[in-house]
Amino acid sequence: MSAKAPQFLFDFGSPNAYLSHEAIPAIEQRIGVNFEYVPILLGGIFKATNNRSPAETLAGIRNKPEFHALETERFLKRFHVKPYTWNPFFPVNTLNLMRGAIAAQLEGAFEKYVDAAFHHMWVEPKKMDDPEVAMQAFTASGLDAAKLFVRAQEPEVKAKLVQNTQSAVERGAFGSPTFFVGKEMFFGKEQLRDVEETILGK
Repeated sequence: MSAKAPQFLFDFGSPNAYLSHEAIPAIEQRIGVNFEYVPILLGGIFKATNNRSPAETLAGIRNKPEFHALETERFLKRFHVKPYTWNPFFPVNTLNLMRGAIAAQLEGAFEKYVDAAFHHMWVEPKKMDDPEVAMQAFTASGLDAAKLFVRAQEPEVKAKLVQNTQSAVERGAFGSPTFFVGKEMFFGKEQLRDVEETILGK
């Protein structure tokens, strides 16, 4: 099998990125390939591409939000994942959370940080753009939150998030979750099945 490592471009502010994160481990196990997680800033991508979140774009459209919900139900069944809990503070400004993800990469705590951030956004939702709330949440998840958030303010960390985001737009991204298998781009959680087939060369 000539497996190509897929990339998962994500922002914690996207509930569909959370559902993708929940579905990915079983895919990795099935095909024996690990996804590379790439933190991006969804607000930056929206600004660069003149896009908006589904919560905004679906508002007031007859039948489309209902279909969106149906699609999510199908996804949950297909990938055997639990639904998210709507975050009452949505939209949450994820700038510091995403910088924290870059810092966690440098500190060797990336996987634990990603799990914790998604958990506190979409399992036990909190106002994660409140620094005190975020600090308490990550500390409760066993992370050195103070150290990570200090590092998140370093110029190299800020620059890396900007670079990831600009690169994503240059490669064709306009939202999250976005997946790349080589140069092939896939958008949205529903395309994870296509991502899997592409990795397997089907």
